[in-house]
Amino acid sequence: MKRASITSEGNNHTAIDLGCLDQLTDFSYFHPKLKTDISGKLFTGEILKSTGAEISFQTLPPHSEIGFLHKHREHEEIYIVLKGRGQFQVDRKTFDVSEGSLVRIAPDGERTYRNNSDESMILICIQTRAGTLVSRYIEDGFRVINEIVWKDPADN
Repeated sequence: MKRASITSEGNNHTAIDLGCLDQLTDFSYFHPKLKTDISGKLFTGEILKSTGAEISFQTLPPHSEIGFLHKHREHEEIYIVLKGRGQFQVDRKTFDVSEGSLVRIAPDGERTYRNNSDESMILICIQTRAGTLVSRYIEDGFRVINEIVWKDPADN
């Protein structure tokens, strides 16, 4: 089983390298409730030391599916299809997705997804606590007056 490696870390950041997305199948996640390994799935929140969002990556082989419906108590999910195509089912409604599709699902939405194509489908899922966005990005950010200093990372 492959592990993500930390490439840079400081007081205010953690950076990791997953490698080529086509190699996500080298990762696996042990699902504690299902008591089984899920090949091609990786959660990044713990290694990134995230305090507000969970991000997972998943590769679904051709003609495969999650195989169960789920929903959340507090988290909404945003799925981004990075490669391939398939279908989502939310609250008994089925719809097609493909590379570039984004799907937001509220906590109470019953969801599952599948790859019904002949190629792998790669997804990223971002989980955040629903109802906590207090302002949009542009309203929350502000400029900092300081010098930008680029250097080669090998110059540590």
